[in-house]
Amino acid sequence: MSTIVGGIDIESTGLDFMSGHKIIEIAITRYELETRSHIDSLEMRFNPRRNIDPKAQAVHGISLEDLAAEPLLADHAKDIAAYMGECRVWVAHNGEAFDIPFIRHEFSGYGVKLPEVHLVDSMLDGLWATEDGKRPRLEELAFALGFVYDREKAHSALYDTDLMMQCFFKAREKYGFFKLPFESA
Repeated sequence: MSTIVGGIDIESTGLDFMSGHKIIEIAITRYELETRSHIDSLEMRFNPRRNIDPKAQAVHGISLEDLAAEPLLADHAKDIAAYMGECRVWVAHNGEAFDIPFIRHEFSGYGVKLPEVHLVDSMLDGLWATEDGKRPRLEELAFALGFVYDREKAHSALYDTDLMMQCFFKAREKYGFFKLPFESA
């Protein structure tokens, strides 16, 4: 039986979900761990029915006008949670502090509980990627592994998940990083 690993990234109206900020884009890219074969991807945008913080918009470039005709996340949270639940491992860059808590919080508001899945945070677990051991931006992680970071495509959730997963697999294969608890030593 193959192990499914899912790369996850979100874009949001702002950084603080406790202040009512909402997810406006989610991307999940699933791979078979053993073969590194791409299985499929899900990318969706949502109408947050609230303003977007100008600082957040400056990063991801998504405006309210871009989202006006998009569906509500509340109508898709259950299906997205099921899709995520098929993964044995999630990989997210800054996932421990941002992406996964944000998703859990917003989904719980819709009565949807995410399963408990092992998380690899490529930022926290990627301190080796920077010369001074600081938490690497995705661009720094990619650079350390020999990948080109396309700033024009950056902060599109699907671009970020695809690049992050390529980093995940190369770091595992070439350097032995991102070991999983169920793998033998």
